[in-house]
Amino acid sequence: MRLFPRTASPRLLAATTVCALAVGAVAIPLASADPHQLKDRQQHAQSKIHHAQRDLDESSSRLRKAQAALDSAQKQLDGARAAYQSASTRLDAAKVRDRDMQEKLAAAESKLATAEQDLADGQAALEEQRQTVTDTITDIYEQGDPDLIAFGALLNSRSTADLTRREEAHSVIVGKQTAAYDDLHAAEVLLQVRERQVQDARDEVEVQRQAAADHLVTMQALHQETREARDRVRDLVQDRRAAQSDARDARQKDLRALHRAKQREQRIRQKILAQARRARGGYTGPTNGLFIRPVPGVVTSPFGWRIHPIYHYWGLHDGTDFGVSCGEPMKAIAGGTVIEKYWSDVYGNRLYVSLGQINGKNVTAVYNHATSYRVNVGDHVTQGETVGYVGSTGWSTGCHLHFTILVNGTAVDPMNWLP
Repeated sequence: MRLFPRTASPRLLAATTVCALAVGAVAIPLASADPHQLKDRQQHAQSKIHHAQRDLDESSSRLRKAQAALDSAQKQLDGARAAYQSASTRLDAAKVRDRDMQEKLAAAESKLATAEQDLADGQAALEEQRQTVTDTITDIYEQGDPDLIAFGALLNSRSTADLTRREEAHSVIVGKQTAAYDDLHAAEVLLQVRERQVQDARDEVEVQRQAAADHLVTMQALHQETREARDRVRDLVQDRRAAQSDARDARQKDLRALHRAKQREQRIRQKILAQARRARGGYTGPTNGLFIRPVPGVVTSPFGWRIHPIYHYWGLHDGTDFGVSCGEPMKAIAGGTVIEKYWSDVYGNRLYVSLGQINGKNVTAVYNHATSYRVNVGDHVTQGETVGYVGSTGWSTGCHLHFTILVNGTAVDPMNWLP
């Protein structure tokens, strides 16, 4: 378990380290990085992740749930914000396209209006041309059939010159008639062209109107999607605030529990120091490997100082964690006397076994998170005797033994005493 900081400086260091944990390992240019450096950095990052997970385990289930809810709310909020940004971006693009489509529709309608006006003008011109042709042909035929007149002129000609003049007059009449018909045909052809132009313009307007109608549906859907995304962001912001409040409350409760645990530890430490002052004799000699291991499991978390990523304080992991199954017997590492046994919200079931004087100092073994213990305060235990069973009580997310050795009440690295 972690001890509380004594100065403000560790808090600053904790905040800095927590930020580093939050963003991950520092990135380096891969192209220029030495392979050994990359491996070292990878191992360092993995070690940080391992420590962060271990420290997370050393918190109450209430805080873990609150922190998980906060993390989930933050992830969902990030996702919702991204979705809102995406919807807004697509809506902005759709608005630009809508303006373009409206401009195209307006241009098509203007083109149609021009074509329809040209058609109307053409129809009027054709009608006028028809009237002109009618008047021209009427005038010609009022003078008689041009062909009969030409034949009569041929018969009545008295000389070659007279015949030539009459033939030229006939050609003028016939040419005038042909020109009138040619103008009428040209006007009719032009009118047909304008009618096709009007139809093409109408088709283009219909295409643009249909495209605008389809795009309007898309716009409405994007507006709805954007509104829903915005509302979800607003709701998740509220959820995150609630989760933050719950996490703050849980941290405060946990810190109060830690403070109570610390106070009780201090009282026990004073008791140990008093025993040490009264004690005489004891063992003198080497201590490395002096005791047996309390359980056969592997070390999952070593003794040492580090920063707690949740509580944000520089603290001591005051023991060694052994990963073993629940119900595994825990052995007395040496003969001694049980001096404390109690429940802690932080450590779960705790047991203190005084091992007496070693090299002039009092040594105590502390077992934590047990399912239960077989011994009581005042009982004498022998080395190898089962004192209790591994559990996951207190601030623990899995079965393990958090084992501590105190020398005159101060935690030291247990592995310096165990084989």
